[in-house]
This record gives sequence, structure tokens and C-alpha cells, in this order.
Amino acid sequence: MPSKSAGIIAYRKRGNIEVLLVHPGGPFWRNKDLGAWSIPKGEYTDDAEIAARREFAEELGQELSLPLTPLGQVRQRGGKLVTAFAAELDLDVRSIRSNTFEMEWPPRSGKRQAFPEVDRAEWFTLDAAQEKINAGQRPLLDRLKLLIGR
Repeated sequence: MPSKSAGIIAYRKRGNIEVLLVHPGGPFWRNKDLGAWSIPKGEYTDDAEIAARREFAEELGQELSLPLTPLGQVRQRGGKLVTAFAAELDLDVRSIRSNTFEMEWPPRSGKRQAFPEVDRAEWFTLDAAQEKINAGQRPLLDRLKLLIGR
């Protein structure tokens, strides 16, 4: 059975529509850019909307109580199912505070280091987001465009 993640595409209207994407933290992602960005999301086993709100708070340090609009589900290359929701909001990306995770780094060193789950967040136009986001999540951007009529 594939793993399941749930997340939120935050968007704002500033002339153009912009979406908030996050870049994964840790040494494996340090030098990756195109195709490495994602919606804030995380795995769940219970309720997708509750999980999406929890992951938004964990990865960005911001509780989100706004109503969410379902965008459906996509399957990423590795088989993971991602359920997404949309919310219109504005957020100062300089204020994000992500949870951390620990891993052995460098490999086989016996040393454990902590890294942020998300090392940065940025607002992107829909066109720029199409290039930055994980390919499996691109259909979610198309659904958002249809939802907001752009």
C-alpha cells in the first residue's frame, strides 16, 4: 500500500497568482532546486485535512484556521499519494520556523546532526512554480488555476 501525504497550497493574489512552496532541509537537498520544491505536506494515516493543517504548522511554524478547498489527490513517481487543499493567505516567508529531524551525518561517521524539515519557503508565480515543484505535484497547480479562474 502506498504511503499517503496531505498538504496545503497557500496562494495569494498580487497582480499574478503566487503559490507558497517549501524546499526540503538536510544535506541531500542542499544543492537541488528545480523539481525539489513541494507544497508543505506530510504523511498521515487518519484524516487528510487534519494532517495537512498539522504539517503546515510543523513545516512553517504557522497555525492555519482558514477554510480549506480540496484539490484532490495525485500520485508521485515513487507511488506516494498526495492529497492537497488550497487556502488563500499571505505569509512572510522570513518568519518560518520549521521542525527539525536528526540523522547520521556525514554517513557512517557515528555523528548525529539536526536539520530543519524545511530550509526555506518562497512565493512563486504559477509559471515559476511549475518548474520548481516536484513533477508529481504539478497537476495540483493546474487544479488551483481552474479553482481560482486564472
